[in-house]
Amino acid sequence: MDGIPPIALDAMGGDNAPGEIVAGAVAAVRDHGVPVVLVGSPRTVSEALAVHDAVGEIPIVRAEEAIAMDEGALASLRRPRSSIAVACHLVRRGDASAVVSAGSTAGVVATGKLRLRAQQGVLRPAIAVPLPTRPHPTVLLDAGATADVKPETLVQFAHLGAAYAETALDLAAPRVGLLTIGGEAEKGNKLTKRAHELLAAAVPSLNFTGNVEGHDLLNGVVDVIVTDGFTGNIALKTMEGAVRYAFSELRETLEGGHVARLAAALQRRRLRDLRKRLDPEVYGGAVLLGLNGTVVIAHGASTAKGVTAACVLALNLARQGTVAHVGERIAAGHKHRRW
Repeated sequence: MDGIPPIALDAMGGDNAPGEIVAGAVAAVRDHGVPVVLVGSPRTVSEALAVHDAVGEIPIVRAEEAIAMDEGALASLRRPRSSIAVACHLVRRGDASAVVSAGSTAGVVATGKLRLRAQQGVLRPAIAVPLPTRPHPTVLLDAGATADVKPETLVQFAHLGAAYAETALDLAAPRVGLLTIGGEAEKGNKLTKRAHELLAAAVPSLNFTGNVEGHDLLNGVVDVIVTDGFTGNIALKTMEGAVRYAFSELRETLEGGHVARLAAALQRRRLRDLRKRLDPEVYGGAVLLGLNGTVVIAHGASTAKGVTAACVLALNLARQGTVAHVGERIAAGHKHRRW
C-alpha cells in the first residue's frame, strides 16, 4: 500500500450484489493490493465476506439503505443514507480516494452530483466509457449522464475526455472527434453544427480533428468521441448488442460441424484474446467526469471480475490525479473560450 485512502465500494449496488461485489473486493485486495472499504449493511456484507473467509479483512462502513436498480435520479433525494451516498460522503471527507458502484446509473450520477458537486466551471458531468479499439481504447462521452446539452457543453465534454485520455491512457494531445451524421463540418443538427464551430475555435487547446460517424466508433480514428448523453447511450448499447449478436452467431457457426470445430480449436488463442478485448468487464466500467471526486460506474450485471477491474481502475485514476487534471483542463478551456 502507498498510503492512498481506500476505494469506497458500494456493496449493495448491482444486479449481483452483495455476493459478486464482495467477491470482487476480496480479489482486489488479495490479488492487486487495492485498499477497499465496503459500504452497506454490516450484517449482509459480513455474511458475504464469510464465504471467502475474509471477515475482518476488509473494513465495512454502515449504510442500511440502498438505491434499487430500477430507481431513478430522485432516489438520491429519497435515500440520503444509501450506500452510494455514504460512499460519496467518504470521498468528500477525504476518508476514501474514489467511489465504485455497480448500482443504478441514474442513481449514481444524481447522488454524485449532489454529494460531490461539480468541479468549478463544469457545466454538466459526463460518463466516459472506453471502447475496445486498437492500439488503445477510444473514450466515448457522454454515455448517459446528461441527455440534453448545449453546444458549449459538448466543448467541455471534449476537455473532460481529453483530460481522461491524457491521464488514464497516457496520450499526449489526444485526437478529439464529434459524433454526428457526416464527416463534413456542415453535417448534423443545430447542436452539432454549432458545437463543431466551437470545437474548431478551441484549437490549439484541443486537438479537434473534425466529425466522426457511427461506423467510426470502433475504428480508432480518434482518441476521444464527443456527443450528448442521449446519443452516446444509444450508440454504446447498440454497439454492445451488435457485439453480443456477432459472438452468438460466431459460436453457432464454429459449433456447426467437425471442420468448423477443428478450425475453432486451431484459432482458440486468437478467439480467446478477441473475447477478452471485447469484454466490457475487463475495462472496469465507466468514469463519471467533472465532479470533485473519482467515481467509477461498473456495469450493473458485473461479476466479481468486473468489480475487481473497477476497483483497480479507480485506484489508478486516484493515483494519477485525474480529478485535478480535469480541473486544470476546464480552467485552461475557459481562458481560451470564444463563447
